[in-house]
Amino acid sequence: MPFAQLKDRALISVSGPDAEHFLQNILTTDLDTLGDGEAKPGALLAPQGKILFDFLISRAGENAFRLECRADISDDFVRRLTLYKLRAKVEIAKLEQAFVTLAWGKESIASQSDSTAVADRRFRDESMTRSYASTVENGDIAAWQAFRIAHGVAESGADYALGDAFPHDVLLDEMGGVGFKKGCYIGQEVVSRMQHRGTARRRVLVVQAGHPLPAAGTELTVEGRPVGTLGSNAGTTALTIARIDRVKAAMDAGQPILASDVPVTLTIPGWAKFTFPQEAVSAEEA
Repeated sequence: MPFAQLKDRALISVSGPDAEHFLQNILTTDLDTLGDGEAKPGALLAPQGKILFDFLISRAGENAFRLECRADISDDFVRRLTLYKLRAKVEIAKLEQAFVTLAWGKESIASQSDSTAVADRRFRDESMTRSYASTVENGDIAAWQAFRIAHGVAESGADYALGDAFPHDVLLDEMGGVGFKKGCYIGQEVVSRMQHRGTARRRVLVVQAGHPLPAAGTELTVEGRPVGTLGSNAGTTALTIARIDRVKAAMDAGQPILASDVPVTLTIPGWAKFTFPQEAVSAEEA
């Protein structure tokens, strides 16, 4: 039963009579569909539609929510949420002590009495539980990273820079992190236009190679032209956010895709619904 404890995460509490209305109006996640005992991904966007903060959100009681994010961005996240608070009756606070314990597979290490245990809904084809009360030590961090990479779940910092990616780029649209039927939220117009026009060209793909891959940040190229950049790396498997039109053109033409000098294969995560473009990309568009 694999498990791991993350020490680079932080928890932010948002509570009060207006908590749900406040968050629903600024975040990408549709809280009307957020049930008890589950954590959904989401983002706070810039007006131009790019991700400023990414997180997992879960219910923490009546009129209360728990937002789990990277520890190094948590203070800025609190400040940004407070900026939007205005007269809303909400309290926003960073929790001083945060334990984030993960368990995956058919069994869970979270006890039935652990009210903080939630199902991580980013994983569409496997069971993943996050607990905020368990104090088990360390576990297998490398196994967790390999599991996340194999399932095509990208995270900021490791796989993309905040301020540099749209929700579609990192598959938030496919893992329940964007509410297309909810009302307006910050950046909603850009995201909705991308969804309805089907113009998302950058997508998370799983990278596989026959030899160890180079470090994160290495460009993926086709005949010297970039198609993406390596992110999280687990030996011979990694993630990339790549131009799927350029990748499809390379595959159709039988051109090798390289990470430095290592030939790689790029595949769509098994749970994802998007496909490679059916029309070939022209040289001018590439």
